Amino acid sequence: MESGGETRRVVVVGGGIAGSLLAKSLQFNAAVTLIDPKEYLEITWANLRNMVKPSFAERSVINHTDYLTNGRIVTSAATNITDTHVWTSDGHRIAYDYLVIATGHRDVVPNTKTDRLNQYKAENQKIQSANSILIVGGGPTGVELAGEIATDFPDKKVTLVHKGPRLLEFIGTKASNKTLRWLKSRKVEVKLEQAVDLNSSTLDGSHVYKTSSGESIKADCHFLCAGKPLASAWLNDTILKTHLDGNGRLMVDEHLRVNGRANIFAIGDITDIPELKQGFLAQKHAMVVAKNLKLLMSGGVQESKLSKYEPGSAIALVSLGRKDAIAQFPFATISGCLPGLLKSRDLFVGKTRKNMGLQA
Repeated sequence: MESGGETRRVVVVGGGIAGSLLAKSLQFNAAVTLIDPKEYLEITWANLRNMVKPSFAERSVINHTDYLTNGRIVTSAATNITDTHVWTSDGHRIAYDYLVIATGHRDVVPNTKTDRLNQYKAENQKIQSANSILIVGGGPTGVELAGEIATDFPDKKVTLVHKGPRLLEFIGTKASNKTLRWLKSRKVEVKLEQAVDLNSSTLDGSHVYKTSSGESIKADCHFLCAGKPLASAWLNDTILKTHLDGNGRLMVDEHLRVNGRANIFAIGDITDIPELKQGFLAQKHAMVVAKNLKLLMSGGVQESKLSKYEPGSAIALVSLGRKDAIAQFPFATISGCLPGLLKSRDLFVGKTRKNMGLQA
């Protein structure tokens, strides 16, 4: 988009669900640069399915070059921001007119799609060769992994240990109880209000893990499914350091602009919006900011014309294997095949690929 005959420079930091969709949406309206340490977008809610079925990752791990055909990609981590430039760890200094921060949560993953797919194959091998598996963490990641393994490998002994009083504490007790019953019906052993020491001893070739209540759990391997930290620590040395709240999230206004900054926006998990941090909401953030940037770049826009973001209500969908799921809506909790049809079969991968302009 031209304002005064000049193409505006938009820099997006972070190539997750929100950042990639925004970059894709603006690539023919501005000179877009996407900064990301890895070469691909990952549809993260498919990660656990990828571990039990590695071929699924072919569609859920997408090279940035597949959808960003008219933009610049800098494969590096952002390290600093000034009023005019973003600096990266490999020495790039990239000028911007508008900046969008979308770095989400920090995850240590390989840089290339090939290496990421190989990682899933290795995780799958770990599951295949184990007779008994310990899963630590009863949030959505731990629950969905237990469900995937119990569905694909029903003969394996799966134990899930969670330090909280119930599974899926971010949603209602009804949904938690239904999830617990479903896992138990698939012979998953669930231990609540216990922590695990992951420094195991070895007995007969298996690992023995001690819990905080003194119990011993024998397992061939373990998966730690704890929450990931926000990828915002790097902002502490930038012009945005005073715009972080006590949890390390960027404080934004109703238009998703960083408070007090006319040309800097934030989207996705890094924002302080009071809502569940979910992929479909991050996509909504991206579309609101895409709309606002198009308006701003066209010049002379009144503040009242900018789109406002309405925080999402508490909708949660947690997959339980291939066909079932737990769904919590503001006024009801349902489980079984109906929510399973919504999420479990394809995990919205086809829909997300279509949003990115790719074949489902």
